[in-house]
Amino acid sequence: MDLNFNKNEDHNKLLLSDLRHKFAKVKLGGGEKRIQKLHSEGKMTARERIDYLLDKGKRIEIGGFVGEGMYEAYGGCPSGGVVVKIGYIKGRQCIVVANDATVKAGAWFPITAKKNLRAQEIAMENRLPIIYLVDSAGVFLPLQDEIFPDKEHFGRIFRNNALMSSMGITQISAVMGSCVAGGAYLPIMSDEALIVDKTGSIFLAGSYLVKAAIGENIDNETLGGATTHCEISGVTDYKAKDDKDALNKIKNI
Repeated sequence: MDLNFNKNEDHNKLLLSDLRHKFAKVKLGGGEKRIQKLHSEGKMTARERIDYLLDKGKRIEIGGFVGEGMYEAYGGCPSGGVVVKIGYIKGRQCIVVANDATVKAGAWFPITAKKNLRAQEIAMENRLPIIYLVDSAGVFLPLQDEIFPDKEHFGRIFRNNALMSSMGITQISAVMGSCVAGGAYLPIMSDEALIVDKTGSIFLAGSYLVKAAIGENIDNETLGGATTHCEISGVTDYKAKDDKDALNKIKNI
């Protein structure tokens, strides 16, 4: 018997066990309390949305450990605040990108932008339809100076939207929560845009900033809710009654 082989095998098992333990924590995102808060609002988590959308069977997560050890001064950013998986929807291979609203309300850290760019690159390299499940408070303001300035930062996402459109790669977005400021461009540049009634909203700034800027009183639903965008502005194509309804509509599209 090769004792060294057994030692290496045991060591590898320990490493794998440690990795699985760490990933179990990552999958909780911002923690159990924030998950419960989402559920109390009638919303699914990012991972629950993806699991419901994708066919059972083969699927792979991209960048599960992105953000590991980063932004600890701000409480961390598990998985970069966004979940990305490749799988099948009604037999068609796709890549799905879902903001994790349990991590700083889905706000974009610099690493979040990098991960989104990587998902778009995979879609372009492999001509995979890409689905964005949007639930984000916009850019993480304490780090906003690190989000936009570089060629490979946030702004390139919208260039990629245009490139994928020119390449005929299908892009579908569902606004399932907040969709604010720069992050609001991405879903609207998609081929098909859905919004969930009463929980989804799209605007460059919310009602409080409108009040501060121009003194106008308006509620967020009137400013950028599902009825406003499906029936008046034409920004979104479909109104969904809840998360599952939105995900079912994506499956049919």
